[in-house]
Amino acid sequence: MKKIKGLIIPLVIIIVWVIVDKIHVFNSYIIPSPKIVLATAYELLRSGALLKNLTVSFARVIVGFTITFAFAFPLAIFLGSNPKVMPYVEPFLEFMRHIPPIAMIPILILWLGIGEASKFVVIFLATFFPIFSNTLNGVTNYDKKLLEVGEIFHFSKRDNFFKIIFPQAIPSIITGIQLGLGYSWRSLMGAELIAASSGIGYMIIDAEQLSRPDIVIVGILSIGILGYFIDYCFIKITRNIMSSDGKGIDYGGPNNKKSVQDI
Repeated sequence: MKKIKGLIIPLVIIIVWVIVDKIHVFNSYIIPSPKIVLATAYELLRSGALLKNLTVSFARVIVGFTITFAFAFPLAIFLGSNPKVMPYVEPFLEFMRHIPPIAMIPILILWLGIGEASKFVVIFLATFFPIFSNTLNGVTNYDKKLLEVGEIFHFSKRDNFFKIIFPQAIPSIITGIQLGLGYSWRSLMGAELIAASSGIGYMIIDAEQLSRPDIVIVGILSIGILGYFIDYCFIKITRNIMSSDGKGIDYGGPNNKKSVQDI
């Protein structure tokens, strides 16, 4: 029922689109009919152009996101575990956080050209703070009373982190990853629209220059569908992992296990 409700707004938009086209409210050059858009989508799929550009963009997102996560996640863990270091880096991080990644694209093109490096840097700048901030928030905002439980079981500092702090931080970390994936996709589209020779963003800007609004609409719809699919798959996978992990936290031997909720 929930999924059916989610289709109501898209169906209404399509119906309104068809009606507007039938009564010729707008010039078909500005808003092509659904029939033309479907035909264009089929042609782009048949020729392989749409799939090729989507694959290029998707690969860029995955590589850029992986690089960002490999840097932002351990940095957040380090700073969360060593709060005395935070005052040294916080001013710089706050400064960078307020600079929109798209504002860096012109200088990145001058430095790195329109190749893959500039795309990855844009993705890095856009994705870093969602991952970093949520991870840092997760490893610093935990129930301090549980550390007292760790003392009872003679936990080392490492045990406190991996058995008490980190499990409580997982929801925040997952949120950061989910937001980071979305930011990666959006920032890449901005970079490809400005400077690229391939990718779905390039396909859109190339269609705009060729006066092909039907291709532009197909590209926009493709971005939304693929982004939704990535987000849906990520949520499903994380929910399955979280729901299947019923082992809890080990507070001693094999016969002495308790979950955070049991404490």
